[in-house]
Order: sequence, then structure tokens, then C-alpha cells
Amino acid sequence: MTSYWTGERVRLRAVEPEDGPLLARLSVEEERLGDALNPPRSPEGWAAFAREKATADPTGDTYQLIIESLADGTAVGMTSVHRADSRSGLFEYGITIGAEHRRRGYATEAVPLVLRHQFEERRCHKGTARVFAHNEPSLALQRQLGFTEEGRLRRHFFVAGRHRDVVLFAMFAEEFFARHGGPTQL
Repeated sequence: MTSYWTGERVRLRAVEPEDGPLLARLSVEEERLGDALNPPRSPEGWAAFAREKATADPTGDTYQLIIESLADGTAVGMTSVHRADSRSGLFEYGITIGAEHRRRGYATEAVPLVLRHQFEERRCHKGTARVFAHNEPSLALQRQLGFTEEGRLRRHFFVAGRHRDVVLFAMFAEEFFARHGGPTQL
């Protein structure tokens, strides 16, 4: 058996202190997709952010992981669990893939690794994702993975001078296991 965090094409790893430039690049690419616009951060600011994530408690409810290609070890993106409610068994995940690595199957392999961890090891019963309504590739990804659209928050988020709709998606643990296979046997 390979690592729990390794698929056929990707490996999820912890953020390293030297990942600051990668995190900066992914942030800029998210802005180009119409994601939240934040004031610029300096290279030292990104380095400090990477150091903070690199030293974060890996057993916490929220975390960020770098997605690496197994073919050559290149960091191709990042995924995270950024909202979690252990009492209710809920979590929200996010993912971003670098522009030059999109549409190669990295996201469709990385997300189930995170979902499996949340459903099997964290005992969550429901995973969620929020997607800007104008982000067609991300909407398609959620549907391909088996998420169900639960609703739309109209004109919910202000970005680039206008209000944007946000589409809410969810998947229950039993839906995940039916689609992606039952709990892993070690």
C-alpha cells in the first residue's frame, strides 16, 4: 500500500517554509479567476504565511496541503479544509490548481483523498464546498465528484467591483463511499 495521502498521479504533503512563492502564485491565479481580491502581500509576507502553515498543528480541524505531481514532484496546487465543526460533523474544503496544471485530473484525484480523510478519520458526515457561480470549471468539478448543489447565495460576495453569486455544494459520507469506495483497510 502506498501512503494514505498518495493517489495514482498526486501526493498531498504538508506546506513547507519554502512554499511562499508557490502560495503567492496560486493567490494571483485565484484573483484572475475572479476570487477574492486582497491587498498585495510582500514576498516576506508570503514566506511568513508559509512558515506559519508549515508549523501548524497537523491534528487541528483545519489544514492546508500542497498537491504534488507524482510524475516529477512538481507542486501543482493546494487544497484545504478551512471550516470545520467537529460537533456537527461538518467541514468545508477548497482547492486551487495552478493554471498550467489544470484539466489534467489533479483535482479529481486530490479532493477524494481529503474527503476520505475527513469522512473516515475525522468522522465527519457532511462535506461542503462554495463555488462562485461564474467559475464553470469548479462547478463541473463538484458535480463530477458527486457533490449535490444545495443552494445559491445570490449577490453574496463582492469581488472586482460587483456582487457575485455563490453556489453551495454538499456530499454526505455515505454518498462519498458509494461513489468512491468504502473505508480504506490498512
